[in-house]
Amino acid sequence: MPYHGQIGKVALVGNYIPRQCGIAVFTADLLNALTREQPDMEIWAAVINDQMEGYAYPDQVRFEINQRSITDYRLAADFLNINKVDIVCLQHEFGIFGGTDGAHIIELLENLQAVRVTVLHTVLLEPSPGQLAIIKRIGQLSDKIVVMSAKAKDILQQVYHIHPDKITIIPHGVPDVPFVDPYFYKDRFGLENRQLLLTFGLLSPNKGIETMIDALPRIVKEHPNVIYIVLGATHPHEKKQRGETYRLSLQRKARDLGVSNNILFDDRFVSLPELLEFMGAADVYISPYLNKEQITSGTLAYALGCGKATVSTPYWYAEELLGEGRGMLVPFNDTPAMADAVNELLANEPKRQAMRKKAYTYGRTMIWKEAARNYVSLFQDIKQHQEYRPKSAVISKILGSQPRELPQPKLDHIMRLTDDTGILQHANYIVPDRNYGYCTDDNARALIAVLMYQEVFSESKEITRLTYVYLSFLQDAFNEETGRFRNFMDYTRVWTEKTGSEDSHGRAVWALGEAASMCDQEEIRAFAVSLFKKALPAVGELTSSRAWAFSLKGLYAYQKRYKGDSDVRRMMELLSEKLFALYRQNSQEDWPWVADTVTYANAIIPQAMIISGQALHQEEMLHVGLESLAWLVRIQRDPRGWFVPVGNAGWFQRGGEQARFDQQPIEAYHMIEACHEAYLATMDTAWLDHGVLCMEWFFGRNDLNLSLYNHTTGGCCDGLRPDGVNGNQGAESTLAGIMSLLNMHRMRSRRISAEVAVSDTNGR
Repeated sequence: MPYHGQIGKVALVGNYIPRQCGIAVFTADLLNALTREQPDMEIWAAVINDQMEGYAYPDQVRFEINQRSITDYRLAADFLNINKVDIVCLQHEFGIFGGTDGAHIIELLENLQAVRVTVLHTVLLEPSPGQLAIIKRIGQLSDKIVVMSAKAKDILQQVYHIHPDKITIIPHGVPDVPFVDPYFYKDRFGLENRQLLLTFGLLSPNKGIETMIDALPRIVKEHPNVIYIVLGATHPHEKKQRGETYRLSLQRKARDLGVSNNILFDDRFVSLPELLEFMGAADVYISPYLNKEQITSGTLAYALGCGKATVSTPYWYAEELLGEGRGMLVPFNDTPAMADAVNELLANEPKRQAMRKKAYTYGRTMIWKEAARNYVSLFQDIKQHQEYRPKSAVISKILGSQPRELPQPKLDHIMRLTDDTGILQHANYIVPDRNYGYCTDDNARALIAVLMYQEVFSESKEITRLTYVYLSFLQDAFNEETGRFRNFMDYTRVWTEKTGSEDSHGRAVWALGEAASMCDQEEIRAFAVSLFKKALPAVGELTSSRAWAFSLKGLYAYQKRYKGDSDVRRMMELLSEKLFALYRQNSQEDWPWVADTVTYANAIIPQAMIISGQALHQEEMLHVGLESLAWLVRIQRDPRGWFVPVGNAGWFQRGGEQARFDQQPIEAYHMIEACHEAYLATMDTAWLDHGVLCMEWFFGRNDLNLSLYNHTTGGCCDGLRPDGVNGNQGAESTLAGIMSLLNMHRMRSRRISAEVAVSDTNGR
């Protein structure tokens, strides 16, 4: 066992190659440098995946975390603890972790037993309240914080109030390369007679390439043989959202300015040896970032380490690194200044060579060997200090009474029930039953389920395919003549009615509103919005309280993205007032309900009032919704402590006895959703605790101690009868189980975010 500051195992947590991002490259370079410096030390990585299928990682990667799955972060902490890791070195960047402002990473840090060293790759001067809370919490949980510049340390002290003794500056590592003349490499590219300008890194709009392209005509006028190489693949997130639109716009700009023969776009994520050849060939490196608050830049660090003459905009890291003549700074978006600086360096070789030597000399302190030594020394100091002054074990209080482990929902049974038309209504046990065909109700629910799954975990080609199937079904279900959705379609794809139930219309509107809110892909979102708007006029003619409630959920979801849509807001006001009026008409002190009978999908009613009260700033409506939901909680809870939904064999009439059976999964699901909404409205964790009870109902904490959820397939039994479970696993029940689990994962994530914020507030 390690003792007296000796380190046995180190785990780096971050992204890792072949994932294409700066954090991935940094983590891999740091791991390799540490391994070379300490060959007897066991060093490996736990990595964050932004796609469900992960990447083809090398052997150095031992554990993979789904970015959006809060459970994976807790499992990662368990894995690190079980493997008795001495040091966990976290690479932090807000965008790589799941949860609000990347709050999921707190779940990992809170439960680690190892020494925790966090490397901050971004330090914001003006963080949002959530970002401020997260970094302050990371500061509390970390034994040391590493930053790469003095400016970052100053900001951590002044803005985040982290004690200076906890902060260490270790410069960004750079490759150890010889100081050679660019002509040594130029012949490899066939550029012996060209002056080479270079920018490299993943391409995205914040890199400021436009400024340099705008400056090229003035540069080319004085140096006709110049060529500007923009080296790097389009950033994966940019490519996913907008394809190559940005790269193509840069190419058009170059053509319009008449400099297309003087610029080369190399759309590749190149290996380190090839990158160093490009760097070696460059006469001047260009770093035209647009963001003043850029606190570090691996590309700029590499340029310095390679001894490049550099022209940069004055972002913080550049100001620090390029001082004392190690580079030239020009104002942001100042095309003439950029052109003048580049022309001066190209024309004045003595100045360029002097700048190169200063940069290279400074860069020798940043080579990976030196960085690794600094990290090892830091690890050993912390470990030794900890052995003399041991700290108590970290115990997470974040999750309260929520189950420590939540299974990740499986979509196997949903996929089994779904063909290229839609999701079938029923199943005989787990075998799809074609006799009953399809319905809009279930396809609307299925659309919401896959959108939630994509949000909570990750998207995939199969999830996208299911989204298309369910949206297509809803499009076909909409009857242009009536302005309403049809509900039932037989297996031969023939609609059995011209107009479906009011509830089916409300559920379809709900699903389309969620699609408009949650879909990142613009084309899918535009389709959903179009169909949503077509269905909107008929919503005002609905008479069913549940149809109003389902519709209100869709309107509320839609307004999360399109808050300024006045038509939708007016419809929300109309429906919520109808629902509130019905409540006032029927409710009594001991019966805070909208009707004389409590029937099905009950919690949707108070949930609709809660969200409407919040959206429309109607405090009384919000209060009534919470009061009505609290009553439902009371009447549907056994004195011994478990959830008992109102049974559908008689329901619950005012003045009568509540039916105990048959208990339906849809009741538990809607209670979980409503409790989640009540929590968001009040931040009272008692609502989440009741949501846990409803989730446990699926797993066997119920009247019969029998599980309804199939952990192998993701299917869910159709109900709880007096004599056992209904073994059929149809669409409604299966979707209720899946959506309940997804809501629990959402709750868990948001509870952590909220607790972090509260902890930060109390600690001020």
